[in-house]
Amino acid sequence: MNKEYYREVGQYYDIDAQDYDARYWANPVLQRMRQSFREETKRYSADTMLEIGCGTGFDLVHFGQTHPDRKIFGIDVSAEMAHRAQERIQDNGCANIVVRQGSEGEISSVYPGQTFDVIYVFFGALNTVDDLKRAARDVAAALNPGGHLVLTFVNRWYLGGILLELARFRFSSAFSRLRKVWSGYSPYKFLPSHCYTPAKIMKAFSELQLRSRKGYCIFHPAWYYTGINRRINRFSRLLWKMDAVANTTMLWQFGEYSLFVFQK
Repeated sequence: MNKEYYREVGQYYDIDAQDYDARYWANPVLQRMRQSFREETKRYSADTMLEIGCGTGFDLVHFGQTHPDRKIFGIDVSAEMAHRAQERIQDNGCANIVVRQGSEGEISSVYPGQTFDVIYVFFGALNTVDDLKRAARDVAAALNPGGHLVLTFVNRWYLGGILLELARFRFSSAFSRLRKVWSGYSPYKFLPSHCYTPAKIMKAFSELQLRSRKGYCIFHPAWYYTGINRRINRFSRLLWKMDAVANTTMLWQFGEYSLFVFQK
């Protein structure tokens, strides 16, 4: 594992944590996606759950409250994110949640002897791993037999975004995800990360059984097109319905985000 790489990722998210919550609450597209991720995760029974890339603890606390009988664990490469998640856990009195700093490659050392029935990743934390195949092995090793992974990724082939950026003559932005290293969403801060095709993700996790897959923001503009989303607000519900139909076709592969469910 490349410790320098993870140190750089962690430092990025230490800074990002400062206004992370405010940006989320100001963005209805992110909120709708998160709720969809949660509903998918709730479909699978579990006594123990692990969130990789838990951020400030939104979902740890959500599952800790909706499933008080479960033991919920969180891990995040950012010390500041883990600290804020711990504060949220304490503020909400969730005694069934534990959070620690660490990467996906450190699960066994951060939580020695602990395995999980459900492991979930919301909003693309595995886009920032240094080696997806190794990460897949590490995550699968922490999963109990019969357990489920619910994984979301920033998609390499976001067709709608490519077309929108080309229409604006922003050629570099249009194809930024196709580079070997993707710099993240911010034009001002560099985040060492990678965008993967659905085929590469499924290959990396091929030792597990693929149970379902889904694309997000195929027709609906991605969360960061805030101006466009404000202008088309009255058509938003229709566009989400169009995305639902697209998920029954090959178009599911071309959304801004993709979700996969694997079973061990």
